[in-house]
Amino acid sequence: MCLAIPAEIVSVNDAAETAVVALGPVRKEISIALIENAKPGEFVLVHVGYALHKVSPDEAARTIAMMREAGLDAEIAEFGEAAR
Repeated sequence: MCLAIPAEIVSVNDAAETAVVALGPVRKEISIALIENAKPGEFVLVHVGYALHKVSPDEAARTIAMMREAGLDAEIAEFGEAAR
């Protein structure tokens, strides 16, 4: 299944238009070329290595909770697998 997953921006490399995001203990470098003014501490929806748009911390938490409730833990885990 192909989903966009919310993750928190940990650091930003403006020159490369990339950021490191975290979903729990998993960290992954993604492109932030599709969004403007990304900052550490903000949450973004990540799909296939790209931040699609920003979401609030509350929206990110609700989305992760709904994904887990729907049994989509495997998709969340794939985020971590892709980071390795």
